[in-house]
Amino acid sequence: MTTTQELLQQAQTVKYLLGELSGSTKNKVLHTMADCLLEHSASILEQNQQDVDAARDTISPVMIDRLQLNEKRISEMASGIRAVAALPDPIGKILGSRSLPNGLLVKKCSVPLGVIAIIYESRPNVTSDAASLAFKSGNVCILRGGKESYRSNRAIVDALHDALRRHDLPENLICLIEDTTRQSAKELMHAIGLVDMLIPRGGASLIKTCVEEAQVPCIHTGTGICHIYVDKGAKTDKAMLILENAKLSRPSVCNAMEVCLVHEDEAAAILPLLHQRMVTDRIAAGETPVDLRLDPRAASFIPGTPAQAEDYDTEFLDYILTVKVVSDLREAIDHINLHSTGHSEAILTETPDSATLFSRMVDSAAVYVNASTRFTDGGEFGLGCEMGISTQKLHARGPMGLEELTAYKYVIRGEGQIR
Repeated sequence: MTTTQELLQQAQTVKYLLGELSGSTKNKVLHTMADCLLEHSASILEQNQQDVDAARDTISPVMIDRLQLNEKRISEMASGIRAVAALPDPIGKILGSRSLPNGLLVKKCSVPLGVIAIIYESRPNVTSDAASLAFKSGNVCILRGGKESYRSNRAIVDALHDALRRHDLPENLICLIEDTTRQSAKELMHAIGLVDMLIPRGGASLIKTCVEEAQVPCIHTGTGICHIYVDKGAKTDKAMLILENAKLSRPSVCNAMEVCLVHEDEAAAILPLLHQRMVTDRIAAGETPVDLRLDPRAASFIPGTPAQAEDYDTEFLDYILTVKVVSDLREAIDHINLHSTGHSEAILTETPDSATLFSRMVDSAAVYVNASTRFTDGGEFGLGCEMGISTQKLHARGPMGLEELTAYKYVIRGEGQIR
């Protein structure tokens, strides 16, 4: 087994190679990566099924959904790589230029970060997303997935390595950590001089550990306690479509709604429909009903589980939804800013002033007006795919695409000037 330290050292030997590749060459390699994913799909699915079978009794059904691959998802992974190839090259862009009185020409130019490490859990599609974004942005990628998805990740990386070999490029441009113990994660966190940026993608405990212990630059990707507020006068039919999509389309992902706030004037209309669609109808259809965690005011309209204080600060990633009735827009904004993780929030309203105030006052990476929070995604935002969703404010915020994986340097041209 190649050790984590050996992979980090190997990454250093090839990290400058990508700087020599033209944008068109990188795009050709990316298209080959997409082709190889499809060509290797049978092997990827076989290895993924082994991961799923091994994890079935240890993780919840919604987490199995995050782990499970199928032909459609592999096709989407390949399409994500092609979408990255179609984007402009982020490297070598002139971000600013000025001529000084002494004749020096100062240019600010975009450059790769160097070596990007990503620690992630469960979702094998992150492997191809991260690798393609890192490659296009001129960075070496160090992938450290969870033990529950190692076989899947290995099969995907094998396909990507096949593509690199076809273009006579070293496999070390995309590295997969073989050690899935906590030791390898700690080594990445402490890899001063070997890792230029660390990105954790996973549960709250993983992110907290990385942010607190990392000695290398670390992106706070944050958990997603996403709120949707139904404002006074909101259209009921439109609101219900959005609420259903935000909670039920895929509850195991970070952009799913976890808390629903309802204006007191709309509670009598919205809450019975919410219970009907998310509980009664799902039971009748043989589907998992949503456990509605209700504050006392919401509980006066519909049955459910009494909400506890911790329910407002929990990313459930499951068929659980906290529901609270609020007196007005200001109370909704105050509640969100107190309990939000800074990921994605939405207001459903027909009042332009309410939409404007909500958009200005809610302090999250993505703020929606009359749309589902499920759109917070690199692919949906036109970034091809994403490296993660940053909930911090320095360097990157929201879905991280190509530009968020670059830095800049100053290039100064002169004709013999001295100071």
